[in-house]
Amino acid sequence: MLKPTEEHMSVNERRTYLKRRKQAYQQAKRKERGRLLTEMQQVTGLHRKSLLRLLHAESLTRQKRRTPRPRTYGVAVEQVILVVWESLDYVCAERLTPVLRETAQHLARFGSVRLTAEIEGQLDQISEATITRLLRRHRARKQRLPRKGPERANQLRKEVPMKRIPWDISEPGHFETDLVHHGGESPTGEYGYTLQLVDVATGWSERVALLGRGQATMVAGFRHILARLPFPVLELHPDNGSEFFNHHLVQFWKEKVTGVQLSRSRPYHKNDNRNVEQKNATLVRQYFGTLRLDTAEQVAAMNALYEQMWLYYNLFQPVLHLAEKRVGTEGVQRIWDTAQTPYQRLLASGKLSVEQQIRLQALYEQTNPLRLREAIYQGLAALWEVCASAAGGAA
Repeated sequence: MLKPTEEHMSVNERRTYLKRRKQAYQQAKRKERGRLLTEMQQVTGLHRKSLLRLLHAESLTRQKRRTPRPRTYGVAVEQVILVVWESLDYVCAERLTPVLRETAQHLARFGSVRLTAEIEGQLDQISEATITRLLRRHRARKQRLPRKGPERANQLRKEVPMKRIPWDISEPGHFETDLVHHGGESPTGEYGYTLQLVDVATGWSERVALLGRGQATMVAGFRHILARLPFPVLELHPDNGSEFFNHHLVQFWKEKVTGVQLSRSRPYHKNDNRNVEQKNATLVRQYFGTLRLDTAEQVAAMNALYEQMWLYYNLFQPVLHLAEKRVGTEGVQRIWDTAQTPYQRLLASGKLSVEQQIRLQALYEQTNPLRLREAIYQGLAALWEVCASAAGGAA
């Protein structure tokens, strides 16, 4: 991932440049040396005295510091950052830095961290690079649960246009959707599925667990999501699966839910549903792996977890959004914006009603993300244990 930076030379680039110019400088006369120094000053941005000191040094090779640099940020700041990092499920520094102080203040209201004016000021000042170095030292501490391991178009599909929702769409309501199987190693008989929707503009995600994928079950799943969703669906974009394209479901979206545009991805082009495919991996498979979930109790436990994840990932998890694509000689360079939560992006869009703003803000204020994450993992561990016991009994 690349981010826009100022056009200046790094330390290593300056040293390389000076190594190439050093011999010419040493062989030049006094007047020519002055001209070369002016040129090097303009290229490197270094002060003239700094250039003279480097050019007259025995070597331009960088040396390790003989005395360690004093710490700018103490243990108290580091501990706060680590608690915030854990509460956001160990996101990367690019996603953590923009929401660091806000999340720390939120956790402080629950007593999960202790803040002073000095610590808050340092949380505002600390750079993304410093946080990256800090997290690198503690990455081994992360406590995550282990992971486990062509159809011809019918007439209904032909009536639905094939497309890809543009990556730079700014209006909330354009959803990619997919169905994730939980049939285990031998997907036979009836078992559980996860129906997932992801809004392209804001990253807002919705999930519901279903037992089977019949027409009535799918409609019930969509109704559950529509009742919880704080903004309207403008477009629904699935793949070409028959679970999405049957008379009953197409009629539901065209007649029962007005104003929704149906589109579909091109066959064998998974990147047409790139957002929901990514979330299938991070928000479904990473949690449930390849477990076989085939009872009503297991599906109910999944839905209890999905209710908690709805709060956690939409209100507290910052996500990056593609801001620009630059095509150059070395390929496509992707520029990402500042990380924000889906809730923040939704607020900025102005598409939330006053009632929904009040409801979501109240949920945000009363929820401790650190405790919520712990509850999610405890519930998931209990489900894994039940599945393992069931598998052992069957064996």
